[in-house]
Amino acid sequence: MDSGNTAWLLASAALVCLMIPGIAFFYGGMVGSRRILNMMLMCFGGASLVAVLWVLYGYSAAFGNSLTGAGLLGNPLEFLGLSQLLVEDPDSSIPVALFAAFQLMFACVTTALVAGAAAGRMKFGAWMLFAGLWATLVYFPVAHWVFAFSSEDGSVTGGWIANQLGAIDFAGGTAVHMNAGVAALALALVLGRSKGWPHASGKPHSRPLVLLGAGLLWVGWYGFNAGSALSAGHSAAVVFLNTAVAAAAGLLGWMLMDRLRLGTSSSLGAASGLISALVAITPACGAVSPLGALAIGLIAGLVCSLAIEWKYRLGYDDSLDVVGVHAVGGLLGTLLIGLFATDAAPNGVSGLFYGGGLELLGIQALASAAVLVYSFVVTWIIAKVLATTIGLRIPEESELQGIDMAAHAESAYLNDEEPVELGARP
Repeated sequence: MDSGNTAWLLASAALVCLMIPGIAFFYGGMVGSRRILNMMLMCFGGASLVAVLWVLYGYSAAFGNSLTGAGLLGNPLEFLGLSQLLVEDPDSSIPVALFAAFQLMFACVTTALVAGAAAGRMKFGAWMLFAGLWATLVYFPVAHWVFAFSSEDGSVTGGWIANQLGAIDFAGGTAVHMNAGVAALALALVLGRSKGWPHASGKPHSRPLVLLGAGLLWVGWYGFNAGSALSAGHSAAVVFLNTAVAAAAGLLGWMLMDRLRLGTSSSLGAASGLISALVAITPACGAVSPLGALAIGLIAGLVCSLAIEWKYRLGYDDSLDVVGVHAVGGLLGTLLIGLFATDAAPNGVSGLFYGGGLELLGIQALASAAVLVYSFVVTWIIAKVLATTIGLRIPEESELQGIDMAAHAESAYLNDEEPVELGARP
């Protein structure tokens, strides 16, 4: 065991875990004051359910030996209960149990991201059931495709995108962000629009909470990206640097676009630009130079700021912009590897701008298309089945009054409509 690598991955897993409350604050601040508790509980509840499933069969489905050798799904029974991970592997530089914990956080974060598509209008019980089914049928298989690498001796067969196709996705542009973003689109389409959308859609009730959530996500993302190097060395350092500068460029890019289009730069735009760039650099952080990272971050900030307008033109209710930020940002970052990748970076491959030709771009495009199509179709089927059986939407009256009281019998803030008992603490 390498104590340095182990310590770094322990810290990285904790940083990725920090992203769960980061998402909850980010999303919670963007919804109305009578929807915030439900939004935050969807993030925490979905993540907690996925953690349980991860122990039972999720880790096996994602990282077990491929059932058919085609790299489509790991054997869900291979590490059932994870008791095998209690035994130390002398051939590994980090504890396998720690790797399982690190990847668990990825599964939790991805599921929490999808919750943004259902803001304020989905039954909490239906969401929990959806989250479990989605993780089982969508996230675990796609994680196997992208993150499960075959062993050098051929004894373990991993996922087809990582091995047969050879696409580059350092930390989850396809498996996490495109996967969650296009799943959010499918769920939003099945759920339908909020009452009065878009004219009566609620504005963010707390922009400071949005900025707080974005800040927590920025910090957590260093564990997400640099931790994916699985060692405390040169690769992690390059990835850390690329993540930092891309995020800054994305924030400035979105603010610039807002200034040009709207005449002002907003805090919400700054936070969204930060996140969109972090999304885009996630798959590319080990493949590009710092200048390439700046370019990818800036492009993501500019393009994603325009992509969020698609919901009004196409008529889908994505009030928290999961599609415009995560699906579009993840796709941009994955494809731009084919242009900006340099063999001097840790991944050691070159894109078009560094003499590598168009082959890598084609590989990246195929991997992106596969994840987008699979995730959208399966998510739509899951949501449609639940809609026709148990129902997805809360009653109209509860939606108009705010879902917090209806779903959880509590409110986030004391207001004039709620009587205060004499002597009660505010």
